[in-house]
Amino acid sequence: MAPSKRERDYARKRQEKWDERRRARKDRQRRIGVIIAIGAILALVAGGAVVAGLSSSSSEPAAIATPGTEPAGGACPPGSTEARDGGDLPDPSVAEDRTWTAALDLCVDGAAETVRLELDGAAAPQAVASFVALAQQGYFDDTSCHRLTTQGIYVLQCGDPTATGTGGPGYSFGPVENAPEDDVYPAGTLAMARRGGDAASMGSQFFLVYQDSTIPSDAVGGYTVFGTVSSGLDAVQAVADAGTAEGSGDGSPVSPVIIEGVETQ
Repeated sequence: MAPSKRERDYARKRQEKWDERRRARKDRQRRIGVIIAIGAILALVAGGAVVAGLSSSSSEPAAIATPGTEPAGGACPPGSTEARDGGDLPDPSVAEDRTWTAALDLCVDGAAETVRLELDGAAAPQAVASFVALAQQGYFDDTSCHRLTTQGIYVLQCGDPTATGTGGPGYSFGPVENAPEDDVYPAGTLAMARRGGDAASMGSQFFLVYQDSTIPSDAVGGYTVFGTVSSGLDAVQAVADAGTAEGSGDGSPVSPVIIEGVETQ
């Protein structure tokens, strides 16, 4: 069946937004290139001291790709690998005891995708307050979804700007909120990642459940469920279908997934 005019208009607007983001990124990289070129020229005059200063103090360093984040054919820009400061832990009252909406604007193996979320500020005020505050300051922008599991549990994990699985906003919080009593996380669940046995180790990393999963609780409980996917889960499923770069059931996705930005309201 042919797409409706509304669907075509939506697709066109999304593509225009994606093109605008790519142009902005290219402009930023061009500016960085000019700065580096000027530094190189000055270094010839000043014996190289200026180059060292520019490389250590530039506020917009070029992103450095790590294994598993380089996009196929260069279609997606590489995700950030630098630690970021998320500021202070926000007060849970920021969640305002209400439902928030969020849109993850993604580049998935070169294609623009949007995953829409509903955030439950009443059931998980700590997690929602943190996620909203980080999103509004651009903390998640240009970050990679670094982990995909395809055996036993079925999740795509994101929210670590270093793409190592160890990065965070500089604060942590707990205890666990709104974990399912039966340890079942249905497809479309949005939950917080944490360290095993540590209920107060939540930070910025979260995971999207793309297929019903039973994730056993540990000594401190389960995992904070703070929202659901309202649309776009098929894009996550497509990433899972492609598998991991390592060919194992737990690794970086073979299809690069970059969060271009997160809009909340």
